[in-house]
Amino acid sequence: MSSGTLYDKVWDRHKVTTLPNGQDQLFVGLHLIHEVTSPQAFGMLRERDIDVARPDLTHATVDHIVPTADQSRPLGDDAAEEMMSELEANVRDAGIDFSDPTTGDQGIVHVIGPEQGLTQPGTTIVCGDSHTATHGAFGALAFGIGTSQIRDVLATQTVAMEKQKVRKIEVTGELGEGVTAKDIILTIIRRLGTDGGVGYVYEYAGEAIENLDMEGRMSICNMSIEGGARAGYVNPDETTYEWLAETDEFSDSEGRSPSDSRTMSGDEPERFEKMKQYWKSIRSEETAEYDDVVTIDGSEIEPTVTWGTTPGQGIGISESIPHPEELPEDKQDTARSSQDHMEVEPGESMEGYDIDVAFLGSCTNARLPDLRAAAEIVRGRQVDESVRAMVVPGSQRVKAAAEAEGLDEVFREAGFDWREAGCSMCLGMNDDQLEGDERSASSSNRNFVGRQGSKDGRTVLMSPEMVAAAAVTGEVTDVRDLPTAEVEA
Repeated sequence: MSSGTLYDKVWDRHKVTTLPNGQDQLFVGLHLIHEVTSPQAFGMLRERDIDVARPDLTHATVDHIVPTADQSRPLGDDAAEEMMSELEANVRDAGIDFSDPTTGDQGIVHVIGPEQGLTQPGTTIVCGDSHTATHGAFGALAFGIGTSQIRDVLATQTVAMEKQKVRKIEVTGELGEGVTAKDIILTIIRRLGTDGGVGYVYEYAGEAIENLDMEGRMSICNMSIEGGARAGYVNPDETTYEWLAETDEFSDSEGRSPSDSRTMSGDEPERFEKMKQYWKSIRSEETAEYDDVVTIDGSEIEPTVTWGTTPGQGIGISESIPHPEELPEDKQDTARSSQDHMEVEPGESMEGYDIDVAFLGSCTNARLPDLRAAAEIVRGRQVDESVRAMVVPGSQRVKAAAEAEGLDEVFREAGFDWREAGCSMCLGMNDDQLEGDERSASSSNRNFVGRQGSKDGRTVLMSPEMVAAAAVTGEVTDVRDLPTAEVEA
């Protein structure tokens, strides 16, 4: 088994005991909750007359069902209003902090945690959402959990889990033009498979990973679960510390960083430096032992898109859709059914694949740098007349920051619909859904049949820049080949 890794260190520091069934009981440093998976858990506590053990280590938001067009109350959908009301009552009764839409802090749970400084290196984080692995970008151990486990964490602030093996994935070299973190993780999942990470936690390393900003690292860790891994993480470094210094947890009321002690009151700079020493201590050792090591040359990665109905069915934009017979035998039937559903042919390119919808959003790619990058593509251009395009910021803070930079105007002038924060068309639990057999260019994380709200809909996963390129051309397009747009001075 592994030793000396961040995973081993943080696991051991949070281990309470080993249970009779062989699982370890871990103390949970942060429990994030939302409106979809928590109501049943709170109900179970009420049935047993049990209080929430650590409301101070619990934080709530609403993201899955909240509408992105009109958030006025009561919500237009009765089921959504019921879930919202239930969450409001639960957090009020338990004394849990709630980033609701009236606060200006509401958003997708995996966006608000990092931006508010709740997510920190060396902690254990759980949430009733599979993409909780996102928080591993900060060097946290972050796991998605089920409703019964949510109940257990609310009641005891602990969770029972089996320890996993650790696979180190080194992405070496420099990324080429138009290549993003999204392309890295789609390439990893393609090469290792959607089940290749079963029994593992992924440690992402190498020059290409280290050169990413925090948003890029979050995109990669977010999709660890799509590769079958239980979690994914990046060792904290100066990029991590600089991000944390600007969050609510460590900056003063005017947003100044504790790195400038002259502007800080009390012992904030001292506390930050003390935390930083801990964060450094949990990094994987140079002599750490891993259960497996995989190396990928980042310079060989190109803009990547999916051709099928799993995140592992992807290709570089210049490559051809594979013939099922070329794939491992256990993947061939799935490939055939995926190609039938997507209406693509082996040997063809995905470039030129017509789209009807362009979706910029999700906990994978709806942060400020994602929107900036996409805006640069659409600036001076118009959304193709055959496409309906929408931008859904990952949080109210992201939305406000984007508007302060004028990004909303860039998107609106190009023909995009500028929405409120939420999960939106990533999973189609509100009105933002595909209709019939529409084809979607999506910056989200899953392309399963029916994922975006229609069983006949078809989803092509790609980076925000590639979504923007598809929106203005009406088809899957290599963003590197777009001619220079004419922008008015």
